[in-house]
Amino acid sequence: MILSVLGVDGGYSSDDPGYPPAPPGSKAENFIVEPSPFTIGADTFQADYGTITVPECRSKSASRLIHLPFLRIRSSLRHPTEPVVGLAGGPGASNMYWDWAKAATLLAEHDFILVGYRGIDGSVTLECPEVTEAVRECDSPLSDEAMERIGHAYTSAAQRLLDSGIDLDGYTMVEVIEDNESVCKALGYGRINLLGESYGTRVAYLYGLRHPERVHRSALIAVNPPGGFVWEPGTIDAQLKQYAVLWSRDPLMRSRCSDLYTAMHSVLAAMPRRWLFLPISADKVKIATFGLLFHRSTAAMVFDAYVAAAEGDYSGLAVMSLAYDYMVPSLSTWGEPASKAASADYDSSRDYMREMTPAGMPLGSPMSAFMWGPLQHTHWPTCALPEELRRTQRSDVQTLLLGGSVDFSTPVVNATNKLLPYLPNGRQIVFSECGHVKDMWEANPDNMRLILTTFYRTGIPDVSKNTYIPMDFTVSWGFPKIAKAALSIIFCLLLALVVLAVYLVRKHLLRSAVLLQSVTLL
Repeated sequence: MILSVLGVDGGYSSDDPGYPPAPPGSKAENFIVEPSPFTIGADTFQADYGTITVPECRSKSASRLIHLPFLRIRSSLRHPTEPVVGLAGGPGASNMYWDWAKAATLLAEHDFILVGYRGIDGSVTLECPEVTEAVRECDSPLSDEAMERIGHAYTSAAQRLLDSGIDLDGYTMVEVIEDNESVCKALGYGRINLLGESYGTRVAYLYGLRHPERVHRSALIAVNPPGGFVWEPGTIDAQLKQYAVLWSRDPLMRSRCSDLYTAMHSVLAAMPRRWLFLPISADKVKIATFGLLFHRSTAAMVFDAYVAAAEGDYSGLAVMSLAYDYMVPSLSTWGEPASKAASADYDSSRDYMREMTPAGMPLGSPMSAFMWGPLQHTHWPTCALPEELRRTQRSDVQTLLLGGSVDFSTPVVNATNKLLPYLPNGRQIVFSECGHVKDMWEANPDNMRLILTTFYRTGIPDVSKNTYIPMDFTVSWGFPKIAKAALSIIFCLLLALVVLAVYLVRKHLLRSAVLLQSVTLL
């Protein structure tokens, strides 16, 4: 989903090594494929690197054509079952960069297919340097002034993209679905399986609504149901309280801070403007806090920093404020969420800035304010999805919902309450005290592999290895420690420079004295 914290900008294009360029004069649905070996760890598979030509906006008969890369890694099985189509997180990141170990898990029985996300991969990218610069220049990114400034940057970026000939109406999840359909049909597949992660789960769910006869089984990891691109402050607050309960069950953590939630509330209500010579922006700290809460390991670092701040040491929050400057401005290819997320979930009747910062909630929903507030000051010219795709509907596709119990990016409660009731052939598995996608893959890899392979094979996931994994709040290198280590290094470097300067001055003075003595003797 938006703000993966470790999101990747850009992606493969049809000109990248391995992806053959589209021949001149390519027509819609034309494609070209070049076979090549593909190595995953110690194993080598046969793969097809391809480029397909598709309309930029299929609803317009005179639409220009664009080119997208795709990759098929062939199964080691002689006669594989339905292929698995991968749909990665975002929007704002590529679909051509995957942890290939995930693909290796499935290649024993299935081909694995990736199709580039339009607007990121291929011949058109929705880069918005205007937005990147506006985000970088705002000291208080959640202020009304910042919202207006970033909104105007979106307007300028949209106009530049339109002037360059890009039809922004073509950059929606519906078009992404049809891109995948074009590739799968070109490769000769009948029914397919889907594997969606975060944002990709929304694409997968909508895929099943548009082409139910084509989707065999669909596994959704970190589920984003309709409306899920907006992080609601009440849900975030409840999750903070859930973490506080987990914290209180750890005797060592409880001895450091008896009430984690109250400590965070106090720190956020009275944050200083600097620590030593390092500035602290409360807005930047809030945004960084939310992003770092996505995963177990970084969440522990967040809580460590807040507890230290409650004791008067704000060094960790200064590091988080500084981290924002290096991470957030270039976090996303901003035109893609402005097109794909906004066309799905943006509601012009909502005052996002006010609704996402309610009184009495220490954190509120900073990323919702940051992502949606600027759109109230601009018009990004992408048509909204049809109303039936903007709300939850019944889907009869066999669907497996996988979620972490402390996932702030895609709260598991959203899948439970907003999507599962509409899936008569759906089943949900919750991973104890795991966060977003990476946590579920890494906490118990054998568990995830077993669940996915058995679900795709039989429709019934084997959960025998889904054991309880308690949250570990222990931090070896927290932000306060990092801040002090960096400060020590800076001090040592300055001291070394001073010593060097004194040495050079003394050497120069000694040389001058020798020369003066020589002149006197003459």
